Amino acid sequence: MIPIVRPILGDEEVAAVREVLASGMLAQGPKVKAFESAFAKDVGRKQGIAVANGTEALHIALAAHGIGAGNEVLIPPLTFFATASTVLQCGARPVFVDVTRDSYSMDPAKVAAAITRKTAAIMPVHLYGQTAEMDPVLEAARSQGLPVIEDAAQAHGAEYHGKKAGNLGDTACFSFYATKNMTTGEGGMIVTDNDEIADKARLLRDHGQASKYQHVLVGYNYRMTEIAAAIGLVQLQKLDGWVKQRRANAAALTKGLEGIDGLVPPSEGNWMVHSYYQYIVRREDSFPISRDEIVRLLTEDGVGSRPSYPMPLYQQKALRDLRIRGRCPVAEDVVPRLFELPVHPGVGPTEVERILAAVERIARPA
Repeated sequence: MIPIVRPILGDEEVAAVREVLASGMLAQGPKVKAFESAFAKDVGRKQGIAVANGTEALHIALAAHGIGAGNEVLIPPLTFFATASTVLQCGARPVFVDVTRDSYSMDPAKVAAAITRKTAAIMPVHLYGQTAEMDPVLEAARSQGLPVIEDAAQAHGAEYHGKKAGNLGDTACFSFYATKNMTTGEGGMIVTDNDEIADKARLLRDHGQASKYQHVLVGYNYRMTEIAAAIGLVQLQKLDGWVKQRRANAAALTKGLEGIDGLVPPSEGNWMVHSYYQYIVRREDSFPISRDEIVRLLTEDGVGSRPSYPMPLYQQKALRDLRIRGRCPVAEDVVPRLFELPVHPGVGPTEVERILAAVERIARPA
């Protein structure tokens, strides 16, 4: 079986973890500080604030920007649940802006019309490894004095107009979950150039402590461990090479899918660098079998495959029960069509050939 994802951990990561264990310093310490500095520098930001996972990064970033009861935050409906749940955890409400059919990211042409007097922030998602179309989003936000918080959980190594994902809005959030382009097992990072936001985020992640046992606000225990940071420091050094491998795999897959009617490979936007966290294919009506049947047959043939998100977020029971509503016809149309093929750095030319051969077999059955 060619796995759909595979974390890549080597001797360097093992050695880094052993060093931490031998030091006796396991909770947040010098490794976390070093990882914060290195990651922020790589993205091009002044400040990095490491946390225990990407969800907590979003929660703290929203809270540090003052998002709370009575506020609304614009988000896309096609994303992981945490994009919406963290808005709700702050006491605010998510408002859904439909996506474009090709990028699956927030449609910039629909942002301005979605802004109301209750809108307190815009949170575009850099989905599947490609940034949202940020310039018009930023323009709409600036015209209303709104902060833009990038959900960059899936976009390590992506670029937009020569700038890295995470260096486009006011603040950005990353995840280092095990399947991401780089991992710490679990982990997250907030990056920003705003010292005030960074200071508040650091307070919020550590029970609001300005110094030991001196609590100036009510915060959380969202700290990253030294073990996670040690892994992250090693993984960060490998990220550029892994993104190049992902892009090479994606190019080979896209070339191989040319000419197969009814299957649309992912597109790369103008002046963007797609980092291919996931390689997402869209099944159109002209393809002879359903998306779910594609996934089943590929899996049986030894090729890891799975559907993308099952529904627009506002159709999830948890949000329906809270009377969170949305109407995004493009998202509703594309979601049942999307499926994933393996693209990670563990995939080589032999695996690419196997993947494409399996797709050919279901596209052109004997």
